[in-house]
Amino acid sequence: QVQLVESGGGLVQTGGSLRLSCAASGRPFSINTMGWYRQVPGKQRELVARISSGGSTSYADSVTGRFTISRDNAKNMVYLQMNSLKPEDTAVYYCSANYDYGLRTRDAWGQGTQVTVSS
Repeated sequence: QVQLVESGGGLVQTGGSLRLSCAASGRPFSINTMGWYRQVPGKQRELVARISSGGSTSYADSVTGRFTISRDNAKNMVYLQMNSLKPEDTAVYYCSANYDYGLRTRDAWGQGTQVTVSS
């Protein structure tokens, strides 16, 4: 089973930047798509960005041009560089990974890291 641990959240002013990191660990596995999601109280978790094992990326419209997702397959890491942060980016950010598990795939989630953008 894959375990994910996020880091890099915190408090930042509007217009500032943060970089989130997520480390994957566990028994030998093959990770497919990795992604970042976020959730605010009372709302559903939403996709922020995702990246395939080959490096193809996609972003939510609200973060396009401001956030960049990247990954290091050798280190089993995924990153989210967040620039020009806005108060509406405030949320708990979760890392996710889809990985091969026998003949199927499974999804793993991190515990979340809080990002707070002050106005």
